[in-house]
Amino acid sequence: MADPLERIWDRRRALGLIGLGGAGLATAPVWAQALADLGMPGGNGGRLLTTAFPGKGNMILQRSRAPLLETPMDAFDGNVFTPNDRFFVRWHYDDIPTSVDVTRFRLKIGGAVRQPIALSLTDLLSMPRVELAAINQCSGNSRGHFMPRVPGAQWSNGAIGNARWTGVRLKDVLDRAGVAPGAVAVRLGGLDRPPPGAPAFEKSLGLDHARDGEVMIAFLMNGEQLPMLNGFPLRLVVPGWYSTYWIKALDRIEVLATPDTGYWMDKAYRIPTAPRANVAPGAKDFPTVPINRMVPRAFVTNMADGASVMAHSPFFVRGLAMGGASGVARVDLSMDGGASWHAAPLGTDEGKYSFRLWNATIPALKPGGYRLAVRCTNSKGETQVADPIWNPSGFMRSAIESIAVRVA
Repeated sequence: MADPLERIWDRRRALGLIGLGGAGLATAPVWAQALADLGMPGGNGGRLLTTAFPGKGNMILQRSRAPLLETPMDAFDGNVFTPNDRFFVRWHYDDIPTSVDVTRFRLKIGGAVRQPIALSLTDLLSMPRVELAAINQCSGNSRGHFMPRVPGAQWSNGAIGNARWTGVRLKDVLDRAGVAPGAVAVRLGGLDRPPPGAPAFEKSLGLDHARDGEVMIAFLMNGEQLPMLNGFPLRLVVPGWYSTYWIKALDRIEVLATPDTGYWMDKAYRIPTAPRANVAPGAKDFPTVPINRMVPRAFVTNMADGASVMAHSPFFVRGLAMGGASGVARVDLSMDGGASWHAAPLGTDEGKYSFRLWNATIPALKPGGYRLAVRCTNSKGETQVADPIWNPSGFMRSAIESIAVRVA
């Protein structure tokens, strides 16, 4: 069977470009098909829904430039893997790649290496491949639900997605250049460009992490080429870690002999060292570390907040769970404010970094108002708790999610 990526590239090599198509991102009109209410505490939860972005279906528009597109909950329902055309989008700077010459593109590896190299896409396709299911979640996913409010993109719960990624190990690419003795970290950057005076968006991983055999350079997403808006032609996949490390349109790798003190590691994307990254609202001058591993979360996907069901009749619920940096061990539901919890059957285990489907039938209830709560416990025994966290960046929300259910 022909390689799907080779097949795509062969079709377009005559032009040498793969791009966003049409008028391109910069001039794409953002027409609203409808308005979504994201249910933010304190209001201001209305967002446009749009299909105006190339390669994307109906998405929640958080910002047009640099694009922030959120996945609506209906796209997650019943899907352990998030469709590529509904996968969330997050860029930091306006100047993002809108086309790539696949014949001239090179991934450059330098710094503290024995031999700097530049690999073509053909070179990468010839290397041993790996495949892994992994969740990509923005550090600020659900920031819009923080109280008191914090600045930044006011995401609801849709700055997240799960895909089956195919690519090559970062370790194997580093080995081709040869890591020099004394190296401590690997810094990575992509084709997006900062405005004058701003720091390039670059992130680093400790050398041992970069070489653990799980971190990969992906060129396929759910069996298809990466969408341009999700990082074509290459993106880093860092299983179990927040997506700030998942560099899109990856084009350079630098091995470092000293720790990375660049802006995006030393100043930005840092969390309190306190448990659950939780500090008192308004707190300042607390110790921080770079954000890193994800934590367990679970969501209801087939019912929205405020749903109505028939009294004296069982009803069906389902959703998704994630274990963070470990597998999903258990999902529990409560209809009585957490006084009692009941395990929900789990779907197929696609790997410890993947979403896992769950479903349950809720027994018949008397008329009234209820809250359906769902929590996840991972294989390390970490369990979601009801108390929300707060930090000034709005990172790592992990409290138990619940929805109002009216029984009538």
